[in-house]
Amino acid sequence: MNNYLYNFKVANNEPILDYAKGSKERKDLVKELDRQSNMQVEIPIIIGGKEIRTGNTANVVMPHNHSHVLATYHIAGPKEIQMAIDAAMDAKKAWANMPWEDRASIFLKAAELLSTKYRQLLNASTMLNQSKTSLQAEIDAACELVDFFNFNVKYMSEIYSNQPESPKGQLNRLQYRPLEGFVFAVSPFNFTSIAGNLSSAPAMMGNTIVWKPASSAMLSGYYLMELFKEAGLPDGVINFIPSKGSVVGKEVFGHKDFAGIHFTGSTATFKTMWKQIAANIDNYISYPRIVGETGGKDFIFAHNTADAENIAVNIVRGAFEYQGQKCSAASRAYVPKSLWGDILTRVKKDTAAIKMGDIQDFSMFMGAVIDEAAFDSISAYIDQAKKSDKAEVVIGGGYDKSKGYFIEPTLIVTTDPNFVTMEEEIFGPVMTIYVYEDEKFEETLTLCDETSPYALTGAIFAKDRNVVNYVTDRLQNAAGNFYINDKPTGAVVGQQPFGGARGSGTNDKAGSSLNLIRWASPRNIKETFVPYNDFTYPYMK
Repeated sequence: MNNYLYNFKVANNEPILDYAKGSKERKDLVKELDRQSNMQVEIPIIIGGKEIRTGNTANVVMPHNHSHVLATYHIAGPKEIQMAIDAAMDAKKAWANMPWEDRASIFLKAAELLSTKYRQLLNASTMLNQSKTSLQAEIDAACELVDFFNFNVKYMSEIYSNQPESPKGQLNRLQYRPLEGFVFAVSPFNFTSIAGNLSSAPAMMGNTIVWKPASSAMLSGYYLMELFKEAGLPDGVINFIPSKGSVVGKEVFGHKDFAGIHFTGSTATFKTMWKQIAANIDNYISYPRIVGETGGKDFIFAHNTADAENIAVNIVRGAFEYQGQKCSAASRAYVPKSLWGDILTRVKKDTAAIKMGDIQDFSMFMGAVIDEAAFDSISAYIDQAKKSDKAEVVIGGGYDKSKGYFIEPTLIVTTDPNFVTMEEEIFGPVMTIYVYEDEKFEETLTLCDETSPYALTGAIFAKDRNVVNYVTDRLQNAAGNFYINDKPTGAVVGQQPFGGARGSGTNDKAGSSLNLIRWASPRNIKETFVPYNDFTYPYMK
């Protein structure tokens, strides 16, 4: 008998383990890295809880040692995609009707399992398949995803408790139904936590999911499915469909029961999907929810009252951690001439100390970029800067893909604020600096605001509080996540809800109730206690 109302009011951020030499967590992680490095996993398609193998396979490799095969995965075709949609629809009624606190319990259990039993399994797979260091894997695959599970339960509780007023003689209530149909989740390679959240957030609200994981992050995606299963998620609630985006998109967007998309990836891909959805709008039962976080050209803007050392350290961390492959990675900077010499000296010193290589060596700050396509694209930008008379590569600029997809941390200085590497998303360890005359502060602010089509993250560095307030206001539409005297990366669930607008997405703020509410279709129910017995109103008499 469900005769209680439970409020999940408290959620705490998962503590980050430091993996210091000799620590238990480091020993456990090294053991798991060794285990996964010495095996090959066969990754099936998972539909309705059943494993399906098509025989059409591709390899999962280490980006930092691309000859090392970690796994093979089976690729879904149109038949399997339709099966996944059918499984999601078959599971929908029972899942939607499950008491919400039971759905919450499943994901709270997932959080607990991830913080303990699955922690090093997910960390190691993220390190090996996505070339993350132990710290980058820990804050992603473990801590952030644990936070998503725990905080989303809290937000779900808050949403459900948000009820309308009921005057005398009636009762009003809001029922937060799942969407009518299935949700399509499309995840990127760069964050295991994003993959877990894109699929689980709509599911938590009672929806069923067709999930296309990134082909270059298949191993951690597969282990997430194992985590969901052990946590008690019913079969068919999340269906795991490794496939090409064009193949999945054709089947999903053409289906009448398509109810929404939860996406993180490139702006170009998202625009293509939006057009496909628009072209099929007459076929759908209801208007689909379109939720996406896309590209970025994230900035650092320095004022001449700022601390040069602080700017330099944040350039290095913001631009080069995880090889610049974060949606929020600093990619362009506007620096006053009066500070530039000191900043460059410190950045040169710090980058000279950066070690890049196999992430199983815990002294590494950087691994490899994700695959050959990314390597070729990033290196082409570096070559373009080397050949231009408007730019100079002052740090790094080297690259080598003979063993792994390695690109040096690279700093470009340009005299053209509209140079290609100041405008286009590179998604690699490349930072471009535009040095401005101190007296041209105002016009450079305008350049910062108008140069890029994106508006994801940005940062202002200044000691003068009036300047901080002024720039925060002037650049209010330039970034959905704005930082003061800090790098424009590292959003924490429950502290900095994440997302941007303009060309960076729909700004539905992952890690907050703003995202979760998108996966509910509220129904208002009004009950009148005493019936009317006269159709007339007093003014008529």
